[in-house]
Amino acid sequence: MRAQPLDSKSSFFAVCLYFGINGLGMGAYAGSLPTLQERFGLAPWQLSSLFIVTGVGAILAMQVDGRLADKFGARRVSLAALIPLIVGVALVPLAPSYLWLLGAVFVFGVGNGGIDVTMNVLAVHVEKARPRPVMSFFHGMWAFGNMLGAGAIAAVASLFALDGVATMHVVLLGVCAIAIGVLAAAWALIPETEAVAQVGETGEKAKLPKVAYLLGLMAIAFGFGEGTGMDWSAIHVTEVAKVDPTVGALGVTVLAGFITLIRITADRLVMRIGRRAVVRYGGMVACAGYLIVAVATPLPLLLAGWALVGLGMGVVAPQVYGAAGHIAGGRGLAVVVTFGYVTFLASPAVMGGLVTALGVQRTMFFPAVLLVALVALSRVLPRKEDDPSVISGGGID
Repeated sequence: MRAQPLDSKSSFFAVCLYFGINGLGMGAYAGSLPTLQERFGLAPWQLSSLFIVTGVGAILAMQVDGRLADKFGARRVSLAALIPLIVGVALVPLAPSYLWLLGAVFVFGVGNGGIDVTMNVLAVHVEKARPRPVMSFFHGMWAFGNMLGAGAIAAVASLFALDGVATMHVVLLGVCAIAIGVLAAAWALIPETEAVAQVGETGEKAKLPKVAYLLGLMAIAFGFGEGTGMDWSAIHVTEVAKVDPTVGALGVTVLAGFITLIRITADRLVMRIGRRAVVRYGGMVACAGYLIVAVATPLPLLLAGWALVGLGMGVVAPQVYGAAGHIAGGRGLAVVVTFGYVTFLASPAVMGGLVTALGVQRTMFFPAVLLVALVALSRVLPRKEDDPSVISGGGID
């Protein structure tokens, strides 16, 4: 079957599927980590090694697949990238030993990194072809899938009274089956995209525009902002408000909920005020949220602060990634996504050291400072009147 036009509803739906299945796989894998830790008796360093190996696989795939998407078009590269994601998701629950588990998560990381870059490249091309911005909505589908994947662990265990290992098998193999269905649908629906020139006018290899590296610095800022929230919000609320951990979990619930909500609805804001303003105001709102959680102690105020962090952070990443893809193609997008991904992986260790030295509440000033830098850097994004992707559905170039 022929691939659909970029501006068709089928292409839009197909890219939504890609974001959703990537989020679903990540959420289910993250939700399975406690079970994997217990099953294999993993020491903290062994658990950390899983994150490192997954990250190495993802980063390698990001660099390779981003360049291949530019050279051959994103359709065939995105289809190929979904295969290691499926294989990795299937291998994780079937791994008989720790060493096999390391191999499984490496394959999973390769699939995750490849899909992460290529789905964003596809999203940029689809956004160019449509009359209105859609990048935030696509990332909202990722967040929605992520919540479903993580929530499925608790839901399946509760509904069917299964132990952790059995639940992990059901959920991860179920995600694998869903991903196979997505691959079949994507084969028919994922649109063709044009190749991006690999050489400049003089015949030399085209250089990345310097703005791609500035966008990478922004990715570091929002990587810490979002990563800190996801990793530490529940612990922060529990310790600062002196509440039960089950109540403290409201911190991450509120954060994730508002990230999802704003991503599904933020494209209207982008259409109205442009990418630069959305990122600037999003950074300010998230910074205000971090300042609240850094000084407040009552539970309602803490939850309000994390809600602001979610509202602010939710709009930033889609627009920075979208701008990178419009300006620098798949290769530039791979660089920016890698900056954000590495930061997301490193933030637990960095923040853990700061929490040990300063305490969990005062540490929240650190992401607030980084978000001030993000607001300052937002000036590299196009203004609304200079951004054809906002005013007419075209690209920045």
